Amino acid sequence: MDIQQVSYPDLAFVDIETTGSHFDRDRITEIGIKTLASNQIQVWEQLINPQTFIPQNIQRLTGISPRMVEDKPSFEEVAKELKQELEGKIFIAHNARFDYGFIKASFKRIGIDFKPKVLCTVKLSRLLFPEQSRHNLDTIINAHHLKVSARHRALGDADLLLQFWQICEAKFGKEKLNELINQLVGNPSLPPNIDKDLIDSIPDAPGCYIFYGENKVPLYIGKSISLRSRVMGHFQGALTQRKEMKLSLQIRDIDWIETSGELGALILESKLIKERMPSMNIKLRRSKDLCAWSLEIDSAGKLKPVLVSQKDLLPGLQDNLYGLFYSKREAHSYLKAVAKKYRLCEVLLGIEKGEDGKSCFGYQVKQCGGACIGIMSAEMHNLQLKTAMNLYKVQVWPYVGPIAINDGGEMIVLDKWCYLGTAINQDELCELAESGEAEFDLDIYKIVKKALAGHYKNQVIQL
Repeated sequence: MDIQQVSYPDLAFVDIETTGSHFDRDRITEIGIKTLASNQIQVWEQLINPQTFIPQNIQRLTGISPRMVEDKPSFEEVAKELKQELEGKIFIAHNARFDYGFIKASFKRIGIDFKPKVLCTVKLSRLLFPEQSRHNLDTIINAHHLKVSARHRALGDADLLLQFWQICEAKFGKEKLNELINQLVGNPSLPPNIDKDLIDSIPDAPGCYIFYGENKVPLYIGKSISLRSRVMGHFQGALTQRKEMKLSLQIRDIDWIETSGELGALILESKLIKERMPSMNIKLRRSKDLCAWSLEIDSAGKLKPVLVSQKDLLPGLQDNLYGLFYSKREAHSYLKAVAKKYRLCEVLLGIEKGEDGKSCFGYQVKQCGGACIGIMSAEMHNLQLKTAMNLYKVQVWPYVGPIAINDGGEMIVLDKWCYLGTAINQDELCELAESGEAEFDLDIYKIVKKALAGHYKNQVIQL
């Protein structure tokens, strides 16, 4: 085929300026579009009144002030014209998730569905110029000597994308670029730094996945019974959710560890997050300062909560434990909340100091039933305290010794709520069962307790 006869679909090079990076909170302040259609270039640009505050740092970056947009139309007022401008064209932007995501969210707020074909010039640059260490817009400007007219203004940056496209065409030809259009537009949901081959190699099996940023720094660890589907779910969510978009733009690599089943994935996720401390996970805490309440009868026959610290704690063996907390402060906050909710006396619970014959402060503000001055009997107060605390009772290990849970063909070995390991044959099973004590972990206790209350209770083998 004669290269000169090759033509592109209509291409819209798009850039936007916004009040920030949050789809829901922030708004568009400017849109610039340079369209390449039938070898002709058309220009569309519009300042937009965001109808919200423009932060000072954004004003300094873009040069767009509130005064510049106060008499400009809102997005809703230009939406019909904008949609016509983009209709039937391939939407091309740098880090296209950001620009496309904002415009899509803006259309959605006024009830318009916007689903163009999307091409990201970060991905295009990575494919055509793999020797470059970076592919942000400033790097591309310097690497290809692009002419900057108005950096960080929508039309100026859209023009840079058109210039970059023209340089790619001159170097590689229209036919090559058409191939890449088909390749990249077919995978619009992948992050700019992730190849389709990597995604295709992720199994749709149970396990944990790890997203890495620059220099192999862990960003996020998750688990799923279908790894590839869950990973792709993050990238689809990046078009509408700020957290997912932020994650997607930072990802440089993905790794995964398969497990045989869901329970193994849950336990592995908990352990990996503690070990690797990824920046975008909720931090799970180790159980080194663990404590719990026990209920003891004093000489007057009144139940008193006594705090059991880590060194005296034997979760799974002690029958008189309530709560399990990561710190003494957390334990005391919980006890105060229980006292308030069930109108218990804070003096009798040891939270507040009192004087014989005098009511506690809680009674004065009608938050105590009066056990401190005999209006409520000690027996009734004991009953109410025990009823409240029983909701958070730490379950004693319900088996004589270690157990194995069949999780998709592999055996997860547990004892006294502690994870001992995973076995794939009889020798490993025996070795783990005899391996002795393991460190109690509160997160794993919660995972295992829930599993044994569900369908895994029928998969238990006592060792």
